Amino acid sequence: QIATPMIDALAQRIGQTIAIAVWGDRGATIVRIAESPAAVHVAMRHGTVFSLTDTASGRLFGAYLDAAIVKQQLDAARARRKLRDREGAGKAVGMPQQPPLPAWKDFEVQLDEVRRHGISRSEGEIVAGVNAMSAPVFDHTGAIKLAITAIGAAGIFDSRWNGELAKALKACADAVSQRLGAPRR
Repeated sequence: QIATPMIDALAQRIGQTIAIAVWGDRGATIVRIAESPAAVHVAMRHGTVFSLTDTASGRLFGAYLDAAIVKQQLDAARARRKLRDREGAGKAVGMPQQPPLPAWKDFEVQLDEVRRHGISRSEGEIVAGVNAMSAPVFDHTGAIKLAITAIGAAGIFDSRWNGELAKALKACADAVSQRLGAPRR
């Protein structure tokens, strides 16, 4: 409830669609959306579960959750994919083929990069031409509680680690974290 009005204002200010994701049973899950004010924009759906390894939100949670939880989720994703492939279910309708899941050692390198920058990004990994960045919100214990994620068309989406969009996203996430009593990072 604290973050919802803040993401509405952020979407208006930066011109990108903004989502709040929380960690659920199957991963990072969208619970709130503030659409971009632009006539043409990227849309997301409530309840969508983001890929752990191929999305900004998934990697963000992966970087800040306990490693045992993340490894368990990665193993579960492998099992689901193996079952889907065995049953011939193939790719999801309207989505490109998913890339192979990384080995834990390779995924740890990506998670270290997220922690180093304090933000996660995805550049055309799920859908070519669609980028995303995700910033963490922490509670009073310092635990990640949610992700604030911006998504938009690559041609108008500044995905630089220290670009204006990243700065605005981090500032919004930091403001929510402070309202939740998070220690300063």
